[in-house]
Amino acid sequence: RDSQQADIKYLSKWKKWKKASSKSLKKVLSEAKGLSSYLVLWRRDIHSIEGTFGTGIQSYFSFLRFLVLLNFIIFILMFSFVTLPTIISDYGIFNSTIGNISPKSIEYNCTIYEPSGNKGLVYFYTYLQDLLSGTGFLELTRLFYGYYAVDAVWISVMRYNLPLAYLLTTFAYLALSLLWIIKRSVEGFKQSLVHNADPFQTYCNKVFAGWDFCITDPNAARLKHRSLRYELQMDLEEERLKQKIADRTIKEKLRIYSLRIFINIIVIAILSGCFYSIYRVTVFSQEKSNVSIRNYIRTDPELGNTNFLANLLVQYLPSIVITLANFIGPQIFSFLIRFEDFLPAFEITLTLVRCVFLRLANIGVLLFSLWSQISDCAADKCEPCGYNYKLYPCWESDVGQEMYKLMIFDFIIILAVTLFVDFPRKLLVTHCSCKPLQWFGLPEFRISDNVLEIIYGQTICWIGTFFSPLLPAIATVKYFIIFYIKKISLIHTQKPADKPIRASSSKFFFLAVLLIGLLLAFIPVGVSIASIPSSKACGPFRNFNTSWEIVPDTIRGFPKGLQQVLFGMASEAFAVPLFMV
Repeated sequence: RDSQQADIKYLSKWKKWKKASSKSLKKVLSEAKGLSSYLVLWRRDIHSIEGTFGTGIQSYFSFLRFLVLLNFIIFILMFSFVTLPTIISDYGIFNSTIGNISPKSIEYNCTIYEPSGNKGLVYFYTYLQDLLSGTGFLELTRLFYGYYAVDAVWISVMRYNLPLAYLLTTFAYLALSLLWIIKRSVEGFKQSLVHNADPFQTYCNKVFAGWDFCITDPNAARLKHRSLRYELQMDLEEERLKQKIADRTIKEKLRIYSLRIFINIIVIAILSGCFYSIYRVTVFSQEKSNVSIRNYIRTDPELGNTNFLANLLVQYLPSIVITLANFIGPQIFSFLIRFEDFLPAFEITLTLVRCVFLRLANIGVLLFSLWSQISDCAADKCEPCGYNYKLYPCWESDVGQEMYKLMIFDFIIILAVTLFVDFPRKLLVTHCSCKPLQWFGLPEFRISDNVLEIIYGQTICWIGTFFSPLLPAIATVKYFIIFYIKKISLIHTQKPADKPIRASSSKFFFLAVLLIGLLLAFIPVGVSIASIPSSKACGPFRNFNTSWEIVPDTIRGFPKGLQQVLFGMASEAFAVPLFMV
């Protein structure tokens, strides 16, 4: 420093000013970065959780925060480019035109859509049923696809093409999610590579370079100390188990491999049973939840009162079965994994893989069951609309309602388990000295189960946003509330897992599983856009055979040279290799 101060004396005024300005700018940027860290959502809460329960549990809450921000951005996109233009047109701020179907090209029967809205005297249970199932007054709101019948909004002399905006915004939120997840995954992957390179190296990093020397607050130092202790505890646990595995005899290896094969057969049987059950109850629910029956119940209050619970149960049957499968399946998998004798990190990975397959495949089976009903063309049910218009006059809204019910019911289950299972168990274990209860103990905060809960909900949101544009807003509020539910539950009713989880590997794996959920969401959304005929009675794509047809229709309005370039880019010879890359 003395040497630099001596050198400054011999510099010109311009260089002195330049050096001082550079130093001041760096200081300002550093201060701004420090201040901006205080604006990060749940910063203090997550730091407190990290120091008390370790970096593994902290990574779960950081992951939850990421999904809150992601859903909020998706909601802003859908609201700005899809919902806001319809609000503007409804209030007459700008002139708007409605997409009408030409009777020459489409049969009149295909254009009939009469949602069962609430008319006359309406009982409270009817509103409750509508709120839980997305029918009635909710079906006629901006929450669902069927409401968006505006073809264009004129702003001065500019024409805003709502169908094109609807499709492009769908592509935008999927692309944004993909890029954001990949960006975060790369950061986690780097940490995972460094950790897996050499265990001794990571141990040295923690001991000699793990401390943050910027910490001056005693409480912050205590939190950092606890965090490092949990990391070292994880390292020692893994080393102990690796030594145990290395010392196994041939007899022990045969026993453990035979047991693993038997357990995997049980897992396959459980998955098969879940898939078949979901398919059967979905078909049953769709057949019984006929629109004409619901209309009849609404016009007869006494019959509606007696059949309210039965009707709600039939509508919610697929959601109930899927939620039960998602709740019971991971419990069985977590119990079985204890007998397979894997390393803690691999136990989490394998349990997550099984639960991912269960939860995400459940959604796939539900959608497959719905599409089989929508495309059921036996006895000429699809003529002349191309889909089963009698049962599904606006099939996109029906799919949106199923996604809405799944999301609402998933939230209800998370809340109910915390209030009616975890809290009573905590009270019994704390205030009752009965030996069976003490042996049972407090529930563990299983990271794999909790991560799968929110990834499952996020996959529903990605799929459902095309059919229910405001679903990301519900997901944002849902995850915001879940953060506090899980935090309170962790502090007051649960205990950390006996085997702590390493954050460096878990963060990358969480995002990898989330990426699988996003890729799964591409399939039903893509099939709905490109393959299944769009409803002729509702929505922005009423004038088109499929939602994708808005793209070539828009391109035909461009100059011929640009048309050839764009159609060439959309051809299979160009698009398929690009997609593979």
